[in-house]
Amino acid sequence: MASECSFDVVCKVDLDEVKNAVSQAMKEIGQRYDFKGSVSKIELKDDKILVLTSDDEVKLKAVIDVLQTKLHKRGVSIRSMEYGKIEPAAKGTVRQEVTIHQGIPVEKAKGLIKAVKDAKIKVQASIQGDQLRVSGKSRDDLQEVIALFKKDDQGLDLQFTNYRG
Repeated sequence: MASECSFDVVCKVDLDEVKNAVSQAMKEIGQRYDFKGSVSKIELKDDKILVLTSDDEVKLKAVIDVLQTKLHKRGVSIRSMEYGKIEPAAKGTVRQEVTIHQGIPVEKAKGLIKAVKDAKIKVQASIQGDQLRVSGKSRDDLQEVIALFKKDDQGLDLQFTNYRG
């Protein structure tokens, strides 16, 4: 097999699904008895940050639970979310920022490339912006890499796209 095979490894979050999950979560928070009279809310800022606000840490944890359930139901990986620390906010409330990760950070990409080299699979892996391109001569080698990445994903929600065989 002389032809070159390749695929891209990406880490993308569908922001439309995030927006839908946030609006569904807000709707549920508005209807639930345990949130009556609460100032709990979820806001999406700059398509990269969610700001969660609530009366106290207990209610904030309930807000996170509602949000994660809605994200999961819409196929958005919870592992793409990085939770900041809980901070005091206005009028005795608390808030927490959640960063939505898009793309593979360089350190994590280097870790994935090292895993491929350590496994001695006959492929080339290169960083291209916020994604990886893996290419090799054999489809079997590429599938071995996908299996390796599914086992050791560096804590990321990886997707495999643009498969050319």
